[in-house]
Amino acid sequence: MEITSAQLKELRDYTGISVMQCKKALEEAGGDMDKAKIILQKKGGEIALKKSDRALGAGAIGSYVHSTNEVASLVQLSCETDFVSKNPEFVALAKNIAMHVAAQAPLYIRRDEVTPEILEKAKEVFMTEVVGKPAEMQEKILAGKLDAYFKDRILMEQPYIKDGEKTIGDLVSNAIQKFGENVVISSITRISIK
Repeated sequence: MEITSAQLKELRDYTGISVMQCKKALEEAGGDMDKAKIILQKKGGEIALKKSDRALGAGAIGSYVHSTNEVASLVQLSCETDFVSKNPEFVALAKNIAMHVAAQAPLYIRRDEVTPEILEKAKEVFMTEVVGKPAEMQEKILAGKLDAYFKDRILMEQPYIKDGEKTIGDLVSNAIQKFGENVVISSITRISIK
């Protein structure tokens, strides 16, 4: 199958990943755009895992103040080198994540930040909702309710407000793939009048 330049451009515009990686994904997917996107997301996760132990020595601070001046946020997006941290696309990513934080008010960056105590308190609350359900289903229902509850509060799992097809985690994985470095959201701060 012949991969057209229009297909390459569309996939590159969607992912921001290099032309060569887009071409390989399209070839592997037999020209199917949706499959190619999935392939790139899968590879992005694998690349992110390989780079996750690299030292972070640079980064950018993204900030956002809403037009009402009632909510603001700061995000520290870390990477390995100044070369990447000064890249306009990297800086824009930090700012976009800051805007997302202001809008969505996540409580945690990653799921591993949820302490066992908080998890136990959430279980206690949701246990009342599964009482009366068949015993064999209670654990499954409880797990689903907990997952949905925390997914709304964990930044990396939240759907990105500018593109609900992607999570913030997908944006970070794409950045790792695009820049070839470890990229991590190191800290978030949100301030609100209300």
